[in-house]
Amino acid sequence: MKEEIIIVGSGGHAKSCIDLIENLNKYNISKIYDPLSSKKKLFDYEIIKDEKQLIKLFNKVNNIFIGIGYIKNINIRIKYINFFEKYDLNYPNILSNHSYISIKSKIGHGNSFHHNTIINSDTSLGNFNIINTGSILEHGVKIGNNCHVSTNVVINGDVQIGNNTFIGSGSVIKQGIKISNDKLIPMGTLVFKNIL
Repeated sequence: MKEEIIIVGSGGHAKSCIDLIENLNKYNISKIYDPLSSKKKLFDYEIIKDEKQLIKLFNKVNNIFIGIGYIKNINIRIKYINFFEKYDLNYPNILSNHSYISIKSKIGHGNSFHHNTIINSDTSLGNFNIINTGSILEHGVKIGNNCHVSTNVVINGDVQIGNNTFIGSGSVIKQGIKISNDKLIPMGTLVFKNIL
């Protein structure tokens, strides 16, 4: 029997997350919560906008997934993460059937791993990270919380990345580099030096 799950957000990133969840065949998407949406549905799923209605749903749905991307404003993601962590809810990791994650990696909760991602041995990720389509995290990479590794990024061995950092599409990070909290690495950047 499938578990029920609520997705937060109804934009482009939510569409990708819905695709991942549907293909897993583990969860039934109960509702989508987005108080700012002008739409009533996303695909076939009802969008609810009322916070009281959402909280009432917690009586029967224990799984929440943050389907809000991080390009324009990370504070929206942070706001919802802080809001939901006040409740006794479950934040599952969503892994594409077409991704590879080493059994020797350590992963927190609420992360998404999109199609054709590779997470190699001895990697460590915190919570609520987005590892987007086609990205590679090599051995020994350490990533904190609420980072977005965008499409086709290559993070080479033993790189350390803090919290709330965005790595733009197609970027390549040299082995052993350190990147601190709250950084924005533009699309296509070659990172040869620490960014602290």
